[in-house]
Amino acid sequence: MSKRKSTGLTVVSESASYAELQKILRERIYKISAPEEIDEDSDLEKPRRHLLDLIQRCSSMGESNSALIIGPRGAGKTMLLKSVLDELKENRDFRDNVLEVHLNGLLQTDDRIALKEITRQLQLENAVGDRVFGSFADNLAFLLEALKKGSRDSQAVLFVLEEFDLFAHHKNQTLLYNLFDVAQSQQAPITVIGLTCRLDVIELLEKRVKSRFSHRQIHLFNSLTFDRYLEVFSSLLTLPTAEVKDKKFCAKWNKHVQNLSDDPGVTTILRKLYDTSKDIRTLKTFLMLPVARISLSHSRLELADFAEAHKILTADSKSNTLHGLSVLELCLVVAMRRLSDIFVNQPFNFQMVYNEYQKFVQTRSHAVQGFERPVVLKAFEHLQQMELVRAAEGAGIGGRGQKEFRPMTLMIDRSQLMQAIQKYPACPTEVKHWANTL
Repeated sequence: MSKRKSTGLTVVSESASYAELQKILRERIYKISAPEEIDEDSDLEKPRRHLLDLIQRCSSMGESNSALIIGPRGAGKTMLLKSVLDELKENRDFRDNVLEVHLNGLLQTDDRIALKEITRQLQLENAVGDRVFGSFADNLAFLLEALKKGSRDSQAVLFVLEEFDLFAHHKNQTLLYNLFDVAQSQQAPITVIGLTCRLDVIELLEKRVKSRFSHRQIHLFNSLTFDRYLEVFSSLLTLPTAEVKDKKFCAKWNKHVQNLSDDPGVTTILRKLYDTSKDIRTLKTFLMLPVARISLSHSRLELADFAEAHKILTADSKSNTLHGLSVLELCLVVAMRRLSDIFVNQPFNFQMVYNEYQKFVQTRSHAVQGFERPVVLKAFEHLQQMELVRAAEGAGIGGRGQKEFRPMTLMIDRSQLMQAIQKYPACPTEVKHWANTL
């Protein structure tokens, strides 16, 4: 009896340990955000000091500035800015004297929405709660008046524009022009910091906007080595000994993680992921599926878990799109691929595709259902809507001629098509044979 009872307690104890393991790893990995701090020996320390000095001069001396932080995703742009602001906010004078306005090009899709958000975050007179009133012209005039009426001793404003390049696509770039104009003319102490992934972002600015920008650019590059990447992989999966109740379970799990890091199969998969992207957020996304599977019945992370996660993460979106096509649409894609191979990537039109499809149906009428021309044309137009086919360069979007004769280009290569056909559910054998003759 006592033996059975102790066995039951052991199972409960193991179940609790795995629940605790899941909780710790999920909180760590599912939080796709920037790291909390920057190492002193990091490559980011020099640009960090430069940015810190830039913002500090605005808050303490009323000096207006503008700068761009440029770098690929995962290089540390957001982490850099967050680290600087966290340090500055420790100073009470900075908290009292500087107002922050955070905008994102993905959310504020035009200047009207951006101005409403600025007015809301600055808590100006015409803002009531989270609602902002007034037309675009009123908002713009009010914002400029609020910024210009102050002297160099007035409260400073820090504008942070994430996805800065998207603001350059706004009509007339009105918002950027006015922000840079206020900063350049020293009408009020403001600092404009833009974050972007595009190296050519300056070329997107209009001449009048470019002339008012300070042209300060902070370039960041991801210098993460593969050895360091493996260390991050291990640290994400390693349990903190101090926080785990069952020390024996913790040591056993950490030993398992160390063995995973030394496993050639796992290292090969991580190398492929590293060569694709050095971004730590991508690594966290990759680890989500293996971590979600950890349980009492699946107590160890296995090579198959990582292989499947990598396969899902690197799946070809166009191949996946092809899986949802009808058999007729799939036949049209094969016909277009054949025409592209025959005419060496020259444009084709619907009439050519229809003729090719008709040849296929006539030779295999016993196995493949034929469709009338209007039905085939409708399927062809659906492929255009899915952006698997597009108008050839120089043909124009509208086109003056009949739509059946407009030159088109296929956006799928042979490997993508073959991969999709192999996985296509209940794909007719005749269609597979036709595709294999490519």
